[in-house]
Amino acid sequence: MVGFDPSTRTWVTGAARSQGMVDLPTLKGKVVTDPASRGEAADDFGHLVHHIPRAVLEPGADSDVMKMMAYCRTHGVRVAARGQGHATFGQGQVEDGLIIDMAPLNTVEVRKDTAVVGAGALWSSVAQATLAHNLTPAVFTDYLELSVGGTLSVGGIGGQTHRHGAQVDGVVELEVVTGEGSLRRCSADSRRDLFDAVLAGRGQCGIITKATVRLLPAPATVRHYLLSYPSVAALTADQRRVVNDGRFAYVEGELALPTESTGWSYQLEAVAFFDGTTPPDDARLLDGLGDQVSDRQIQDMSYFDFLDRLAAGVAYLKLTGEWYRPHPWWNMFLPASRTDAFVEATIKDLTETQVGASGVILLYPFPRARLQRPLLRVPDEETVFLFTLLRTASDGAESPQDMVEANRSLYLRAQAVGGYQYPVGSIPTTPEEWRTHYGPAWAAFAAARERYDPDAILTPGQGVFPPGP
Repeated sequence: MVGFDPSTRTWVTGAARSQGMVDLPTLKGKVVTDPASRGEAADDFGHLVHHIPRAVLEPGADSDVMKMMAYCRTHGVRVAARGQGHATFGQGQVEDGLIIDMAPLNTVEVRKDTAVVGAGALWSSVAQATLAHNLTPAVFTDYLELSVGGTLSVGGIGGQTHRHGAQVDGVVELEVVTGEGSLRRCSADSRRDLFDAVLAGRGQCGIITKATVRLLPAPATVRHYLLSYPSVAALTADQRRVVNDGRFAYVEGELALPTESTGWSYQLEAVAFFDGTTPPDDARLLDGLGDQVSDRQIQDMSYFDFLDRLAAGVAYLKLTGEWYRPHPWWNMFLPASRTDAFVEATIKDLTETQVGASGVILLYPFPRARLQRPLLRVPDEETVFLFTLLRTASDGAESPQDMVEANRSLYLRAQAVGGYQYPVGSIPTTPEEWRTHYGPAWAAFAAARERYDPDAILTPGQGVFPPGP
Protein backbone atom coordinates (compact mmCIF):
# COMPACT_ATOMS: atom_id res chain seq x y z
CA MET A 1 0.00 0.00 0.00
CA VAL A 2 1.32 3.44 -0.94
CA GLY A 3 0.61 6.60 1.00
CA PHE A 4 1.46 10.27 0.48
CA ASP A 5 2.88 12.45 3.28
CA PRO A 6 1.82 16.07 2.59
CA SER A 7 4.36 17.44 5.08
CA THR A 8 7.34 15.96 3.22
CA ARG A 9 5.67 15.64 -0.20
CA THR A 10 6.79 12.01 -0.48
CA TRP A 11 5.20 8.66 -1.26
CA VAL A 12 6.08 5.88 1.20
CA THR A 13 5.21 2.21 1.00
CA GLY A 14 4.60 -0.62 3.45
CA ALA A 15 5.60 -0.47 7.08
CA ALA A 16 7.32 2.91 6.69
CA ARG A 17 3.95 4.58 6.32
CA SER A 18 3.00 6.80 9.24
CA GLN A 19 -0.30 7.98 10.66
CA GLY A 20 -0.10 11.22 8.74
CA MET A 21 -0.18 9.46 5.37
CA VAL A 22 -2.97 10.14 2.89
CA ASP A 23 -3.86 6.96 1.00
CA LEU A 24 -3.98 7.03 -2.78
CA PRO A 25 -7.28 6.53 -4.59
CA THR A 26 -8.22 3.02 -5.65
CA LEU A 27 -6.52 2.32 -8.97
CA LYS A 28 -6.63 -0.38 -11.61
CA GLY A 29 -2.88 0.06 -12.04
CA LYS A 30 -0.31 1.02 -9.43
CA VAL A 31 2.01 3.72 -8.15
CA VAL A 32 5.62 2.57 -7.72
CA THR A 33 8.44 4.22 -5.80
CA ASP A 34 11.33 1.78 -6.30
CA PRO A 35 14.69 3.32 -7.27
CA ALA A 36 14.83 1.54 -10.65
CA SER A 37 11.47 2.92 -11.83
CA ARG A 38 12.26 6.40 -10.57
CA GLY A 39 15.72 6.29 -12.12
CA GLU A 40 14.37 5.31 -15.52
CA ALA A 41 11.85 8.16 -15.36
CA ALA A 42 14.69 10.56 -14.53
CA ASP A 43 16.38 9.94 -17.87
CA ASP A 44 15.50 10.31 -21.54
CA PHE A 45 17.04 9.87 -24.99
CA GLY A 46 19.10 13.01 -24.53
CA HIS A 47 20.81 11.74 -21.34
CA LEU A 48 21.51 15.38 -20.47
CA VAL A 49 18.96 16.21 -17.75
CA HIS A 50 18.07 14.07 -14.75
CA HIS A 51 15.15 15.08 -12.51
CA ILE A 52 14.16 12.32 -10.12
CA PRO A 53 10.43 11.92 -9.49
CA ARG A 54 9.00 10.73 -6.20
CA ALA A 55 6.80 8.13 -7.85
CA VAL A 56 5.70 6.62 -11.16
CA LEU A 57 2.11 5.77 -12.07
CA GLU A 58 1.65 2.63 -14.15
CA PRO A 59 -1.99 3.14 -15.12
CA GLY A 60 -4.37 0.25 -15.65
CA ALA A 61 -6.93 2.50 -17.33
CA ASP A 62 -7.50 6.11 -18.39
CA SER A 63 -9.42 6.60 -15.15
CA ASP A 64 -6.19 6.08 -13.17
CA VAL A 65 -4.67 9.11 -14.90
CA MET A 66 -7.71 11.20 -14.00
CA LYS A 67 -7.74 10.04 -10.36
CA MET A 68 -4.04 10.65 -9.84
CA MET A 69 -4.18 14.03 -11.54
CA ALA A 70 -6.94 15.14 -9.17
CA TYR A 71 -4.97 13.71 -6.24
CA CYS A 72 -1.78 15.53 -7.24
CA ARG A 73 -3.64 18.79 -7.74
CA THR A 74 -5.06 18.53 -4.22
CA HIS A 75 -1.61 17.96 -2.74
CA GLY A 76 0.38 20.34 -4.94
CA VAL A 77 2.38 17.64 -6.73
CA ARG A 78 3.69 18.30 -10.22
CA VAL A 79 2.96 15.77 -12.97
CA ALA A 80 4.40 14.81 -16.34
CA ALA A 81 3.57 12.07 -18.85
CA ARG A 82 6.23 9.76 -20.27
CA GLY A 83 5.72 7.91 -23.51
CA GLN A 84 8.95 6.38 -24.85
CA GLY A 85 11.20 8.88 -23.07
CA HIS A 86 12.49 10.11 -26.42
CA ALA A 87 12.82 13.74 -25.32
CA THR A 88 16.35 15.12 -25.40
CA PHE A 89 16.42 17.81 -22.72
CA GLY A 90 14.31 16.70 -19.76
CA GLN A 91 11.04 17.94 -21.28
CA GLY A 92 9.07 15.02 -19.83
CA GLN A 93 10.74 14.89 -16.41
CA VAL A 94 9.62 16.31 -13.07
CA GLU A 95 11.65 16.69 -9.89
CA ASP A 96 9.91 15.30 -6.78
CA GLY A 97 6.67 14.84 -8.70
CA LEU A 98 4.68 12.08 -10.39
CA ILE A 99 5.59 10.59 -13.75
CA ILE A 100 2.75 8.89 -15.60
CA ASP A 101 4.07 6.00 -17.67
CA MET A 102 1.74 6.04 -20.67
CA ALA A 103 3.00 2.76 -22.17
CA PRO A 104 0.15 0.60 -20.74
CA LEU A 105 -2.45 2.78 -22.50
CA ASN A 106 -1.67 1.32 -25.91
CA THR A 107 -4.92 0.15 -27.48
CA VAL A 108 -5.55 0.56 -31.23
CA GLU A 109 -9.11 0.31 -32.57
CA VAL A 110 -9.49 0.61 -36.34
CA ARG A 111 -12.80 1.91 -37.63
CA LYS A 112 -14.03 2.77 -41.13
CA ASP A 113 -11.68 5.68 -41.85
CA THR A 114 -10.23 6.45 -38.42
CA ALA A 115 -8.29 4.74 -35.65
CA VAL A 116 -8.89 5.36 -31.94
CA VAL A 117 -5.48 5.01 -30.37
CA GLY A 118 -4.22 4.99 -26.80
CA ALA A 119 -1.60 7.65 -26.17
CA GLY A 120 0.97 5.05 -25.15
CA ALA A 121 0.69 3.09 -28.40
CA LEU A 122 3.72 3.15 -30.69
CA TRP A 123 3.31 4.38 -34.24
CA SER A 124 4.76 1.05 -35.39
CA SER A 125 1.84 -0.71 -33.69
CA VAL A 126 -0.62 1.73 -35.23
CA ALA A 127 0.84 1.07 -38.68
CA GLN A 128 0.61 -2.69 -38.28
CA ALA A 129 -2.97 -2.54 -36.97
CA THR A 130 -4.22 -0.22 -39.70
CA LEU A 131 -2.39 -2.00 -42.52
CA ALA A 132 -4.31 -5.14 -41.60
CA HIS A 133 -7.32 -3.18 -42.91
CA ASN A 134 -5.37 -1.73 -45.88
CA LEU A 135 -5.43 1.68 -44.19
CA THR A 136 -2.76 4.01 -42.87
CA PRO A 137 -2.31 7.32 -41.05
CA ALA A 138 -1.24 10.00 -43.49
CA VAL A 139 1.98 11.08 -41.75
CA PHE A 140 4.69 9.20 -39.88
CA THR A 141 7.86 10.41 -38.24
CA ASP A 142 10.97 8.69 -39.57
CA TYR A 143 11.39 6.64 -36.38
CA LEU A 144 8.29 4.55 -35.70
CA GLU A 145 9.01 3.53 -32.10
CA LEU A 146 7.62 6.76 -30.66
CA SER A 147 4.36 7.07 -28.74
CA VAL A 148 1.26 8.61 -30.27
CA GLY A 149 0.77 10.93 -27.31
CA GLY A 150 4.40 12.03 -27.46
CA THR A 151 4.49 13.10 -31.10
CA LEU A 152 1.03 14.69 -30.96
CA SER A 153 2.23 16.78 -28.02
CA VAL A 154 4.98 18.34 -30.12
CA GLY A 155 3.55 18.21 -33.65
CA GLY A 156 4.87 15.19 -35.54
CA ILE A 157 6.78 16.12 -38.72
CA GLY A 158 7.57 13.64 -41.47
CA GLY A 159 8.34 13.30 -45.15
CA GLN A 160 4.60 13.28 -45.92
CA THR A 161 4.04 16.68 -44.23
CA HIS A 162 4.33 18.49 -47.57
CA ARG A 163 1.07 16.77 -48.59
CA HIS A 164 -0.85 16.18 -45.37
CA GLY A 165 0.52 18.52 -42.74
CA ALA A 166 1.90 17.36 -39.41
CA GLN A 167 0.56 14.41 -37.44
CA VAL A 168 -1.49 16.83 -35.34
CA ASP A 169 -3.31 17.92 -38.51
CA GLY A 170 -4.68 14.40 -38.90
CA VAL A 171 -6.37 14.28 -35.49
CA VAL A 172 -10.18 14.22 -35.39
CA GLU A 173 -10.76 14.04 -31.64
CA LEU A 174 -8.87 13.74 -28.36
CA GLU A 175 -9.53 12.45 -24.88
CA VAL A 176 -7.49 14.51 -22.43
CA VAL A 177 -6.96 14.52 -18.68
CA THR A 178 -6.54 18.17 -17.73
CA GLY A 179 -4.49 19.58 -14.89
CA GLU A 180 -7.72 20.16 -12.99
CA GLY A 181 -8.23 16.38 -12.89
CA SER A 182 -11.05 16.09 -15.42
CA LEU A 183 -11.30 13.73 -18.39
CA ARG A 184 -12.39 15.84 -21.36
CA ARG A 185 -13.25 14.98 -24.94
CA CYS A 186 -12.38 17.71 -27.42
CA SER A 187 -12.28 18.36 -31.15
CA ALA A 188 -12.48 21.19 -33.66
CA ASP A 189 -16.22 21.36 -32.89
CA SER A 190 -16.23 20.74 -29.12
CA ARG A 191 -13.99 22.44 -26.56
CA ARG A 192 -11.92 23.87 -29.40
CA ASP A 193 -9.78 25.86 -26.99
CA LEU A 194 -8.57 22.65 -25.31
CA PHE A 195 -8.10 20.87 -28.66
CA ASP A 196 -5.92 23.71 -29.93
CA ALA A 197 -3.98 23.93 -26.66
CA VAL A 198 -3.18 20.21 -26.45
CA LEU A 199 -2.14 19.41 -30.03
CA ALA A 200 1.51 20.51 -30.17
CA GLY A 201 0.85 21.99 -26.70
CA ARG A 202 3.66 20.06 -24.99
CA GLY A 203 1.55 18.80 -22.10
CA GLN A 204 0.94 22.26 -20.67
CA CYS A 205 -2.85 22.02 -20.39
CA GLY A 206 -3.57 18.30 -20.32
CA ILE A 207 -2.31 14.79 -20.96
CA ILE A 208 -3.61 13.02 -24.05
CA THR A 209 -5.00 9.58 -23.19
CA LYS A 210 -6.63 8.76 -26.56
CA ALA A 211 -6.56 10.20 -30.05
CA THR A 212 -8.80 9.56 -33.03
CA VAL A 213 -6.70 9.91 -36.19
CA ARG A 214 -7.77 9.96 -39.84
CA LEU A 215 -6.82 7.05 -42.06
CA LEU A 216 -6.21 6.84 -45.80
CA PRO A 217 -6.05 3.86 -48.17
CA ALA A 218 -2.62 2.28 -47.75
CA PRO A 219 -0.36 1.65 -50.73
CA ALA A 220 1.02 -1.85 -51.25
CA THR A 221 4.44 -0.79 -52.51
CA VAL A 222 6.66 2.26 -52.71
CA ARG A 223 9.28 3.26 -55.22
CA HIS A 224 12.13 4.89 -53.35
CA TYR A 225 14.39 7.44 -55.05
CA LEU A 226 17.73 8.82 -53.85
CA LEU A 227 19.21 11.67 -55.91
CA SER A 228 22.64 13.11 -55.09
CA TYR A 229 23.48 16.80 -55.55
CA PRO A 230 26.65 18.88 -55.46
CA SER A 231 25.39 21.72 -53.23
CA VAL A 232 22.78 22.86 -50.74
CA ALA A 233 21.25 25.21 -53.32
CA ALA A 234 20.90 22.46 -55.93
CA LEU A 235 19.22 20.17 -53.40
CA THR A 236 16.76 22.73 -52.03
CA ALA A 237 15.85 23.97 -55.52
CA ASP A 238 14.57 20.52 -56.43
CA GLN A 239 13.00 20.06 -53.00
CA ARG A 240 10.99 23.24 -53.51
CA ARG A 241 9.95 22.08 -56.96
CA VAL A 242 8.67 18.67 -55.90
CA VAL A 243 6.82 19.80 -52.76
CA ASN A 244 5.08 22.53 -54.73
CA ASP A 245 3.91 20.25 -57.56
CA GLY A 246 3.19 17.31 -55.24
CA ARG A 247 4.58 14.63 -57.53
CA PHE A 248 5.96 12.53 -54.65
CA ALA A 249 4.19 11.12 -51.60
CA TYR A 250 7.26 11.60 -49.40
CA VAL A 251 10.11 14.13 -49.59
CA GLU A 252 13.12 14.65 -47.36
CA GLY A 253 16.76 15.64 -47.65
CA GLU A 254 19.96 14.61 -45.92
CA LEU A 255 23.40 16.19 -45.71
CA ALA A 256 26.39 13.90 -45.09
CA LEU A 257 29.66 15.11 -43.60
CA PRO A 258 32.85 14.98 -45.67
CA THR A 259 35.05 11.89 -45.50
CA GLU A 260 38.75 11.50 -46.25
CA SER A 261 37.95 10.92 -49.92
CA THR A 262 34.80 12.99 -50.49
CA GLY A 263 33.38 16.39 -49.69
CA TRP A 264 29.91 17.14 -48.39
CA SER A 265 27.12 15.16 -50.01
CA TYR A 266 23.49 16.22 -50.40
CA GLN A 267 20.67 13.77 -51.08
CA LEU A 268 17.02 14.13 -51.99
CA GLU A 269 14.99 11.19 -50.71
CA ALA A 270 11.58 10.80 -52.33
CA VAL A 271 8.90 8.14 -52.63
CA ALA A 272 6.03 7.36 -54.96
CA PHE A 273 3.27 4.96 -53.93
CA PHE A 274 1.82 2.29 -56.19
CA ASP A 275 -0.35 -0.82 -56.02
CA GLY A 276 2.47 -3.27 -56.72
CA THR A 277 1.43 -4.04 -60.30
CA THR A 278 1.52 -0.74 -62.18
CA PRO A 279 4.87 0.92 -61.46
CA PRO A 280 5.32 4.69 -61.32
CA ASP A 281 6.45 6.53 -64.41
CA ASP A 282 10.08 7.32 -63.55
CA ALA A 283 10.51 9.67 -66.49
CA ARG A 284 7.53 11.76 -65.39
CA LEU A 285 8.52 11.81 -61.71
CA LEU A 286 12.12 12.75 -62.44
CA ASP A 287 11.31 15.23 -65.21
CA GLY A 288 13.07 18.54 -64.64
CA LEU A 289 15.02 17.26 -61.64
CA GLY A 290 18.69 16.95 -61.13
CA ASP A 291 20.34 19.06 -63.76
CA GLN A 292 23.30 18.69 -61.41
CA VAL A 293 22.49 15.21 -60.08
CA SER A 294 25.57 13.00 -59.89
CA ASP A 295 23.87 9.75 -58.88
CA ARG A 296 20.40 8.19 -58.87
CA GLN A 297 19.29 5.14 -56.92
CA ILE A 298 15.82 3.61 -57.40
CA GLN A 299 14.44 0.77 -55.31
CA ASP A 300 11.01 -0.82 -54.72
CA MET A 301 9.96 -2.04 -51.28
CA SER A 302 6.82 -2.77 -49.31
CA TYR A 303 5.07 0.15 -47.66
CA PHE A 304 5.76 -1.06 -44.12
CA ASP A 305 9.41 -1.81 -44.90
CA PHE A 306 9.72 1.77 -46.08
CA LEU A 307 8.06 3.14 -42.93
CA ASP A 308 10.29 0.98 -40.73
CA ARG A 309 13.48 1.49 -42.74
CA LEU A 310 15.40 2.88 -39.74
CA ALA A 311 14.97 -0.31 -37.71
CA ALA A 312 18.21 -1.94 -38.87
CA GLY A 313 20.20 1.23 -38.31
CA VAL A 314 18.77 1.68 -34.83
CA ALA A 315 19.63 -1.94 -33.99
CA TYR A 316 23.21 -1.27 -35.09
CA LEU A 317 23.43 1.91 -33.00
CA LYS A 318 22.22 -0.02 -29.98
CA LEU A 319 24.75 -2.77 -30.63
CA THR A 320 27.63 -0.27 -30.81
CA GLY A 321 26.38 1.78 -27.85
CA GLU A 322 25.88 4.98 -29.87
CA TRP A 323 22.12 4.86 -29.17
CA TYR A 324 22.78 5.25 -25.44
CA ARG A 325 25.11 8.24 -25.64
CA PRO A 326 23.87 11.82 -25.03
CA HIS A 327 21.90 13.34 -27.91
CA PRO A 328 21.97 17.16 -27.83
CA TRP A 329 19.63 17.62 -30.79
CA TRP A 330 18.93 20.90 -32.55
CA ASN A 331 15.74 21.34 -34.63
CA MET A 332 14.37 24.54 -36.15
CA PHE A 333 11.99 25.65 -38.87
CA LEU A 334 13.52 28.12 -41.32
CA PRO A 335 11.91 30.38 -43.93
CA ALA A 336 12.76 29.09 -47.40
CA SER A 337 14.15 32.47 -48.46
CA ARG A 338 16.89 32.20 -45.80
CA THR A 339 17.45 28.45 -45.78
CA ASP A 340 20.26 28.09 -48.31
CA ALA A 341 22.43 30.81 -46.79
CA PHE A 342 21.76 29.68 -43.23
CA VAL A 343 22.50 26.01 -43.91
CA GLU A 344 25.63 26.79 -45.91
CA ALA A 345 26.96 29.06 -43.14
CA THR A 346 26.14 26.43 -40.49
CA ILE A 347 27.92 23.55 -42.18
CA LYS A 348 30.83 25.58 -43.56
CA ASP A 349 33.18 24.63 -40.73
CA LEU A 350 31.13 21.81 -39.20
CA THR A 351 33.11 18.70 -38.31
CA GLU A 352 32.31 15.22 -37.09
CA THR A 353 33.46 16.18 -33.60
CA GLN A 354 30.62 18.72 -33.46
CA VAL A 355 27.82 16.35 -34.54
CA GLY A 356 29.23 12.96 -33.54
CA ALA A 357 30.05 9.83 -35.50
CA SER A 358 26.36 8.88 -35.80
CA GLY A 359 25.00 12.41 -36.08
CA VAL A 360 22.44 13.10 -38.79
CA ILE A 361 21.67 16.35 -40.64
CA LEU A 362 18.26 16.62 -42.31
CA LEU A 363 16.21 19.11 -44.34
CA TYR A 364 12.44 18.62 -44.62
CA PRO A 365 10.59 20.98 -47.01
CA PHE A 366 6.85 21.66 -46.91
CA PRO A 367 4.28 24.33 -47.79
CA ARG A 368 3.39 26.48 -44.79
CA ALA A 369 -0.32 26.18 -45.61
CA ARG A 370 -0.32 22.47 -44.74
CA LEU A 371 0.08 23.21 -41.04
CA GLN A 372 -3.19 24.19 -39.36
CA ARG A 373 -2.59 23.80 -35.62
CA PRO A 374 -1.89 27.18 -33.94
CA LEU A 375 0.79 25.99 -31.50
CA LEU A 376 3.03 24.43 -34.14
CA ARG A 377 4.82 27.68 -34.90
CA VAL A 378 6.65 28.09 -38.20
CA PRO A 379 7.86 31.01 -40.32
CA ASP A 380 5.24 32.90 -42.28
CA GLU A 381 6.51 32.08 -45.76
CA GLU A 382 4.97 29.96 -48.49
CA THR A 383 7.64 27.26 -48.10
CA VAL A 384 9.34 26.23 -44.86
CA PHE A 385 12.25 23.90 -44.11
CA LEU A 386 12.85 21.90 -40.95
CA PHE A 387 16.63 21.91 -40.48
CA THR A 388 17.95 19.42 -37.92
CA LEU A 389 21.34 18.64 -36.44
CA LEU A 390 20.77 15.34 -34.65
CA ARG A 391 23.98 15.43 -32.67
CA THR A 392 25.39 12.48 -30.73
CA ALA A 393 28.11 12.93 -28.13
CA SER A 394 30.13 10.03 -29.54
CA ASP A 395 33.47 8.89 -28.21
CA GLY A 396 35.96 11.54 -29.34
CA ALA A 397 33.31 14.16 -30.13
CA GLU A 398 32.75 17.40 -28.28
CA SER A 399 31.27 17.19 -24.81
CA PRO A 400 27.47 17.22 -24.47
CA GLN A 401 27.74 20.56 -22.66
CA ASP A 402 29.69 22.10 -25.55
CA MET A 403 27.09 20.78 -27.98
CA VAL A 404 24.27 22.33 -25.93
CA GLU A 405 26.11 25.67 -25.90
CA ALA A 406 26.55 25.44 -29.68
CA ASN A 407 22.81 24.72 -29.98
CA ARG A 408 21.98 27.85 -28.04
CA SER A 409 24.21 30.00 -30.23
CA LEU A 410 22.78 28.49 -33.41
CA TYR A 411 19.24 28.96 -32.10
CA LEU A 412 19.85 32.69 -31.67
CA ARG A 413 21.22 32.92 -35.22
CA ALA A 414 18.22 31.05 -36.61
CA GLN A 415 15.81 33.17 -34.61
CA ALA A 416 17.42 36.29 -36.11
CA VAL A 417 16.51 35.14 -39.64
CA GLY A 418 12.93 34.26 -38.72
CA GLY A 419 13.38 30.68 -37.50
CA TYR A 420 11.20 28.87 -34.95
CA GLN A 421 12.03 25.94 -32.71
CA TYR A 422 10.56 22.53 -33.27
CA PRO A 423 10.57 21.86 -29.53
CA VAL A 424 12.12 18.40 -29.35
CA GLY A 425 15.75 19.50 -29.15
CA SER A 426 18.30 20.49 -26.53
CA ILE A 427 18.22 24.28 -26.59
CA PRO A 428 18.17 26.24 -23.31
CA THR A 429 15.20 28.61 -23.65
CA THR A 430 13.60 31.00 -21.16
CA PRO A 431 9.84 31.42 -20.57
CA GLU A 432 10.15 34.91 -22.03
CA GLU A 433 11.64 33.47 -25.22
CA TRP A 434 8.84 30.91 -25.40
CA ARG A 435 6.32 33.72 -25.11
CA THR A 436 7.98 35.41 -28.08
CA HIS A 437 8.03 32.10 -29.93
CA TYR A 438 4.25 31.65 -29.61
CA GLY A 439 3.58 35.27 -30.58
CA PRO A 440 -0.09 35.79 -31.54
CA ALA A 441 -0.96 32.29 -30.26
CA TRP A 442 0.31 33.08 -26.76
CA ALA A 443 -2.82 34.73 -25.34
CA ALA A 444 -5.07 31.77 -26.15
CA PHE A 445 -2.42 29.31 -24.96
CA ALA A 446 -1.98 31.10 -21.63
CA ALA A 447 -5.75 31.35 -21.17
CA ALA A 448 -6.12 27.61 -21.76
CA ARG A 449 -3.33 26.94 -19.27
CA GLU A 450 -5.09 29.04 -16.64
CA ARG A 451 -8.40 27.30 -17.32
CA TYR A 452 -7.28 23.68 -17.61
CA ASP A 453 -4.24 23.64 -15.30
CA PRO A 454 -5.10 26.38 -12.78
CA ASP A 455 -2.53 25.18 -10.22
CA ALA A 456 0.29 24.87 -12.77
CA ILE A 457 1.20 21.27 -11.96
CA LEU A 458 1.66 19.99 -15.53
CA THR A 459 4.88 19.22 -17.37
CA PRO A 460 7.31 21.73 -15.83
CA GLY A 461 10.27 20.29 -17.77
CA GLN A 462 9.12 22.06 -20.92
CA GLY A 463 9.94 25.44 -19.31
CA VAL A 464 7.16 27.25 -21.17
CA PHE A 465 5.43 28.77 -18.17
CA PRO A 466 6.91 29.84 -14.83
CA PRO A 467 7.13 26.85 -12.45
CA GLY A 468 4.16 25.95 -10.30
CA PRO A 469 4.27 24.44 -6.80
